[in-house]
Amino acid sequence: MEFLEFKELYNELSDRYIQICKYLDLDIINKKLNKLKNMTLKENFWADKNEASTILKSISRIEYDLKFYDKIDTKFEDLKLCVELSEINESIDIESKDIILTFSQLLDDLEIKKTLNGKDDFKDAILQIHPGAGGVESQDWANMLFRMYSKWIKSNNFDSQIIEYQAGDESGLKDVIIEIKGEYVYGLLKSEMGVHRLVRISPFDSNSRRHTSFASVFVYPIIDNDIAININENEIRIDTYRASGAGGQHVNKTDSAVRITHLETGITVQCQNQRSQLKNKNIAMKLLKSKLYKIKLDEIDKNLDTKNDAKKDISWGSQIRSYIFHPYNLVKDHRTKNETSNINAVMDGEINSFIKSYLLTNIGE
Repeated sequence: MEFLEFKELYNELSDRYIQICKYLDLDIINKKLNKLKNMTLKENFWADKNEASTILKSISRIEYDLKFYDKIDTKFEDLKLCVELSEINESIDIESKDIILTFSQLLDDLEIKKTLNGKDDFKDAILQIHPGAGGVESQDWANMLFRMYSKWIKSNNFDSQIIEYQAGDESGLKDVIIEIKGEYVYGLLKSEMGVHRLVRISPFDSNSRRHTSFASVFVYPIIDNDIAININENEIRIDTYRASGAGGQHVNKTDSAVRITHLETGITVQCQNQRSQLKNKNIAMKLLKSKLYKIKLDEIDKNLDTKNDAKKDISWGSQIRSYIFHPYNLVKDHRTKNETSNINAVMDGEINSFIKSYLLTNIGE
């Protein structure tokens, strides 16, 4: 990076940062934080545990935001110092290059973050991947998506746990459900909900023909105690069965797996990864409540055509993104028109550009 290029990039980033900061009123944010902290000092603070938990989570979220704002502001001050020094020497050292690249990434994160102001955006999330029709082809594609999201989770330092995994018949998977914990996980991953399409030369076709496969990604916010989703026993049917697949002898010899069907909506959830039937039941109930809550959100939004994209048939014409390995390399998001030819990077979890494009395109939705 030459001096003029460095200066031009700095001017661009500086203008973007100043524009974004106009929307950040730190005085109001700090006043809100102090008000919440004062509430924790009241003698009857723990009288309502659910409300107390909600207040503490709000404090944690605001403190997280303030630390992030402070971090980017500090990096901006460092960058301004680098610019002053570079103007004296008319040269750019390695440290200055690193600082401007870091600030650029933080600025991208800030632009994404300012869109995450929905009621549930800060919540943890449940991500489910399900293959479409096509047998082993689609099951292998679902597994490739599972690997992609696993790498994205790791690169963003989120915590995750596989709560349901069903292996494919020959390769891949039939279904996987992941619980992901971290700041604004649901807000970020909601952009991934929908049908994902793969075009490639099939490794399972002896004639090396090109195949198209589909898999569906569902994302649900994990509800907190402050949200009441009441489910009566007469509204559900609970079935137990013998777990299959990996898990040791205990899993295969007892009816530890649990399937819960919500009779009114027809929603079915299941869990078999835990050795205890009770644990499987509790996890299945968590899944059911999250799915019912998402339905409730869709009804409130009164925007079902957009919000229910992921419920379309997992087939042609319904995909949100295409991943083409043949006859050329291309990943294209059909909603934002954002695309890249670096398909290997995307499959290694570098999907933040697609997330950012979606969020910036859908501000206010």
